[in-house]
Amino acid sequence: MAISKACLFLSVLVLLSLCLLPSPGMAGAARTKIVLLGTGSPVPDPDRSGPAIAVVVDGHAYLVDSGTGCVRQATKAYREKGVEGLSITGLNILFLTHLHSDHTLGYPDVMLTPWDHRVKPLEVYGPAGTRDMTENLLKAYALDIEVRTEGLQRTNLKTVTPNVHEIEPGLIYKDSLVTVTAFKVKHGSFPNSFGFTFVTPDKTIVLSGDTSPDKSLIEQARNADLLIHEVYAMAKYDNVPPETQKYLQAFHTSTRQLAQIAGEAKPKLLVPIHMLGSKDLPFGTIEKEIRAAGYHGKIAESRDLSIY
Repeated sequence: MAISKACLFLSVLVLLSLCLLPSPGMAGAARTKIVLLGTGSPVPDPDRSGPAIAVVVDGHAYLVDSGTGCVRQATKAYREKGVEGLSITGLNILFLTHLHSDHTLGYPDVMLTPWDHRVKPLEVYGPAGTRDMTENLLKAYALDIEVRTEGLQRTNLKTVTPNVHEIEPGLIYKDSLVTVTAFKVKHGSFPNSFGFTFVTPDKTIVLSGDTSPDKSLIEQARNADLLIHEVYAMAKYDNVPPETQKYLQAFHTSTRQLAQIAGEAKPKLLVPIHMLGSKDLPFGTIEKEIRAAGYHGKIAESRDLSIY
């Protein structure tokens, strides 16, 4: 009888310990998700929205760039892929790598579409010129804002004007979930172009912005969990006029150059984005060219709404 009671006691202890263990689906669950809202370039492509990425940590979203369609892409990621933080109420922090139109055409969308869902203004971190752009966009939409705030909608006027923080290289943002560092990159003659390093509780993510090859980026990206880097295809480069080739060399990074950058930085995952010239090429061309240039690390497929 004593043996039976002892066995029963041990059985109960085992069951309790099993209940307290995390389930296989929860064990080591990632706190950080990277959502590619748009992987396109200035060239219109129905399969790729404008450049925009969301870093989502514990259900809190941090947007990087605001290409065309970014708010709808965020909503799609929330509704169809269950990414908490990308609902209309979660789009409250935006980082801009630079002010080229393809990276900012969705800025008024981020400002105004979620406006009446915000309890406080949008926080925007961008290079010199971001404040002027914001003020001019507010002027452009002045009639819309007047009707919404003074008409039947009675939208809150206090939350329409973003808080703009014009950035310099170094630490630009920190809260309990992320630390964001900005570093200068070389984007041809375009002034004040930045890349960003996000450090979260479980990931280090480096985003190149638009850039030609840059040593400072390699240093930032060493052993990062993700290196998200712009790129153009050599197959496209070889078939454009010399003037366009000169532009690409000064402003952007080729697949051959990206293979060298990633080979030196050794990220756990290379994520090519802003893929200039990919629209008219077979899917997978970018990866094939990077492989042919000698890079053997892991490369992401990089489709819109991919999650890593």
